[in-house]
Amino acid sequence: MNELLIQLFVKNNKDTTLPSVRTAYGILAGWVGIFSNIVLCLVKLVIGIFSGSIAISADAVNNLSDAGSSAITLIGFKMAAKPADDEHPFGHGRIEYVAGLVVAIIIVAVGLNFLKTSFERIIHPAEVEITAVALLILLLTLPVKLWMFFFYRKVARRIDSETVHAVAFDSLSDILTTSLVILSLIVSRFTDLPVDGCAGLLVALFIVTGGIKVIREIINPLLGECPDRRIVDELKTRLMECEGIEGVHDIILHNYGPNRYFATAHAEVSPNTNAVYLHDILEAAEVEIARRLPIRLLLHCDPFSSQNPELKQWRTRTEDIIGALDPNMQVYDFRLAEQENRPHIEFSLLIPRKYSRAEDKLIQKITGLLQKDHPELDVKIELTYSFV
Repeated sequence: MNELLIQLFVKNNKDTTLPSVRTAYGILAGWVGIFSNIVLCLVKLVIGIFSGSIAISADAVNNLSDAGSSAITLIGFKMAAKPADDEHPFGHGRIEYVAGLVVAIIIVAVGLNFLKTSFERIIHPAEVEITAVALLILLLTLPVKLWMFFFYRKVARRIDSETVHAVAFDSLSDILTTSLVILSLIVSRFTDLPVDGCAGLLVALFIVTGGIKVIREIINPLLGECPDRRIVDELKTRLMECEGIEGVHDIILHNYGPNRYFATAHAEVSPNTNAVYLHDILEAAEVEIARRLPIRLLLHCDPFSSQNPELKQWRTRTEDIIGALDPNMQVYDFRLAEQENRPHIEFSLLIPRKYSRAEDKLIQKITGLLQKDHPELDVKIELTYSFV
């Protein structure tokens, strides 16, 4: 069923890197959610009104909010597909994150409202009556939500969408809450305790907790989170395969929506070539990256001579010393010169953001190790932090 829907409504559905395919997946997920949740809401609302159950009515309103969330998802994907313009030169891709955030806020708001209503029902219990037919119909809504969960999860994994992941979680929470409601209806036949209100309270707490979790997951890309390690590693690998590039560092990767990245990086190249050649190899690398990955890249030229044996010897020694201290640190922009008849080296050192040693003590430690056998050596170290 899931694959059939995808085949019918998503052209070229295997090529999920295409923006048009991603949009088609999102729109399909939106329409499926709108139609299915409206039907479920109407069924549960009728049962809730006739039975007098606050838990069933709350579950019905929850389905109505899910339909609204699906509508927001649909609109979000459509708006995110809009091309870049003068006001938004990086495109509109982040609207998808905003849509997911709105969906999560709606989930929390609905849960808080259920929380209030259920608490009131516990204080002022009311009799709940439900027929066997109504209970059976309520049971039949579970497979529908289960199918929706698997459908959303399939779509979310294919296009790696936090928004659709949020809707998938919402469907899973609906399965659990409806099951709890059904259980409370059965138990209420054998006790005078406010089981209906207690079930509604648990449903509400589950919805609020899940909604807050979704908000935390979706807000990260809006704030600017560390990019996926896989795309960073692939970017480095492909750059090192480009002609003339001998090293890569200082990568900064900005995300402007799913599969939309803008990046800068420093490329180490030989200084023994003319400026036109350096320009051409860097531009060729930028074009190659844009062709292979969803990244618009700008490269900065860093001259580095790998043929100078003395420079190579000092760099190797420096990297060995620093690697023994912490293999996560990286040396780059290495320079060797003479100042006042003393050998002078200077370099940038990339260190983890949460490094245990104080910066000045780290510099003193490395300088001391480098000067151990060469006390005349002059050392200058600039500490930097990674953005990837």
